[in-house]
Amino acid sequence: MWVAAGVAIGVLELLAPGYVFLGFALGAVATGALVGLGLLGSLALALAVFGGLSLVAWAAMRLLLGRRAGNVKIISRDINDN
Repeated sequence: MWVAAGVAIGVLELLAPGYVFLGFALGAVATGALVGLGLLGSLALALAVFGGLSLVAWAAMRLLLGRRAGNVKIISRDINDN
């Protein structure tokens, strides 16, 4: 179930601009692998691990891929200034 959810979130990432959902997709697939290995027994533990792995995956992607340049336009002078 976790791997299927990760794949579904990965498909959602293809439809959305940026790398918004990819961390969640990687976290879900990794959680699915841990559940498949029998390392996570309870749902509460699986959800906590999913949250932690998603956060780590998102932070790693930000370090590797960087931020997109040009997201914010900074206006340094007013149009009425001479």
